[in-house]
Amino acid sequence: MFHIVLYEPEIPPNTGNIIRLCANSGSKLHLIHPLGFKLDDKRLRRAGLDYHEWADVGEYDSLREFMSKVAPSGLYACTTKAARSYAKVSFSSGDALLFGPESRGLPHQVLNAMSPQERIRIPMVPGSRSLNLSNAVSLILYEAWRQIGFEGGL
Repeated sequence: MFHIVLYEPEIPPNTGNIIRLCANSGSKLHLIHPLGFKLDDKRLRRAGLDYHEWADVGEYDSLREFMSKVAPSGLYACTTKAARSYAKVSFSSGDALLFGPESRGLPHQVLNAMSPQERIRIPMVPGSRSLNLSNAVSLILYEAWRQIGFEGGL
């Protein structure tokens, strides 16, 4: 099982898609406040369809609170500002994948608190800015899950 951590997410349909992704992969979703929407937002519900009831979603006032309550086995900050590709990581069950808000990414103080080995990126062609948040989460989560043999899946 993996932990998907959205730091101050802003766009309801992205979070809705990630709720659906977590429900289908057995991952837990953790939302770090403030959120750019309310959890009963229609756009969030529409994107997540009826998967919200199947997903395990936690809310936290800060990343520090998440870390102290959950204590993941590893934490990886997913950012375009990293040198290390996600494909070079050996993921373990219980790891947390941290993603920043859609408009600005993870803040410098969060990234600077992590080692270069804990900061990972998705390779893209030069001049690209970033992928859609829910697409990025899907890519990295499924690679991590593949590495542990799709544990818990069919």
